[in-house]
Amino acid sequence: MSKKETVTSKILELLQKDLNRSAKEIAEIVGTSPSYVYAVKHKSSRAPIKISKPILNPVIEMIEPQADPVNHPPHYKAGGIETIDFIEAKKLNYNLGNVVKYVTRADLKGNRKQDLEKALWYLNRELSNT
Repeated sequence: MSKKETVTSKILELLQKDLNRSAKEIAEIVGTSPSYVYAVKHKSSRAPIKISKPILNPVIEMIEPQADPVNHPPHYKAGGIETIDFIEAKKLNYNLGNVVKYVTRADLKGNRKQDLEKALWYLNRELSNT
């Protein structure tokens, strides 16, 4: 193996060339453990990888995907969870879902007061329908 080839890149190469090889076989060829082969296989199927330490004890880092302004804008995931995931998990209706949406994003879009007023508008609409 040349200096440029790392254990991880060799594993990925073997996985692409021969899908029938077991993790144990690949580990023996490359000189690592089967569990490391599984980790490389699992992480490579989820996102591109970047090797920060070659050969012995390599560290795999996930490369963050570019921001997607249509499906997942950065302000949608402030606090670690997308607001829509919370709304769906709590099974909130349209009006209450919008209350949560406007409240949670109020500080992130530039006009806090307007967003809070919009949340109040949806809350009043929900109260009038109760």
